[in-house]
Amino acid sequence: MLVNGKWTANWQPVQAKDEQGRFVRQVSSFRNWITADGSPGPTGTGGFKAEAGRYRLYVALICPWASRTLIARKLKGLDGLIPVTVVNPVLTDEGWAFGGYPGADADPLHGAAHIHELYTRADASFTGRATVPVLWDTRTDTMVSNESADILRMFDTAFAELVPGKPVLYPTDLAKEIDALNAEVYDSLNNGVYKAGFASTQQAYDEAVAGVFAMLDRLETRLTGNYLFGDQFTETDIRLFVTLIRFDAAYHGLFKTNLRQIADYPRLQAYMERVLRLPGVAETVNIDHIKAGYYSIKALNPNRIVPAGPEHVLRLLTSARG
Repeated sequence: MLVNGKWTANWQPVQAKDEQGRFVRQVSSFRNWITADGSPGPTGTGGFKAEAGRYRLYVALICPWASRTLIARKLKGLDGLIPVTVVNPVLTDEGWAFGGYPGADADPLHGAAHIHELYTRADASFTGRATVPVLWDTRTDTMVSNESADILRMFDTAFAELVPGKPVLYPTDLAKEIDALNAEVYDSLNNGVYKAGFASTQQAYDEAVAGVFAMLDRLETRLTGNYLFGDQFTETDIRLFVTLIRFDAAYHGLFKTNLRQIADYPRLQAYMERVLRLPGVAETVNIDHIKAGYYSIKALNPNRIVPAGPEHVLRLLTSARG
């Protein structure tokens, strides 16, 4: 991680843990917002006006948090306004790197070798982990945000005058319900798989894996319509999908969340396929990057052997791409 702007130690998957050995995730540090007129958003400072070509999104295709923003970008029709740079999925001792892997890009703005160089460019004394996604402002040459939840919402609203995109991912009439379900899905499932995979005690693992499958069971029961809120596709569907599509390929084995697969849940499996077939969504899913990235975590897979399957996920992605 970075300490006062200097890379000080090899990358490690566990950011922090509590006294019971529970995995604790780092809080995002850059929380500015792009808005239609450049006024400040809910956090951060102003000056980031929605303009075509001004911003660049840095992502890792392995990362579910980054994939949230990619899906929102696709569904809202922002492809032509916000270019994307994809980092190498294989985690190095200095974290995310550029280039050197099929489908990974060089940094087109600064020629950086690693994502952490962008962090110190934005804040020369930054202390913390260099994560993705990163939303970068090319005009002021600084980071707008590294918080996926905020980026998802600004993509939903900030560029509406330039590209009126549907669906509305955070409709006001569902806002309270979306916020409540987001929090539950995040704690038990999105982050829950990480709490299971990176638990450092049996107690912490048992607690986390129980929460993962309790939430999956609950969602299986809830899904009586096309999406989590009936026929209204929202940001909560994006948040759920990015975990589901990675579950059987990575979390089930590597993170030891192996009571059941998503393939064992008929409604969740059908729902995952339904979301995957929305225009542009399949383009955001790269199973090779996902497996190469997760199975490159030396603490969990020291020999870095990448499994061949699962075959049902590979077939699904091939079918979705037509």
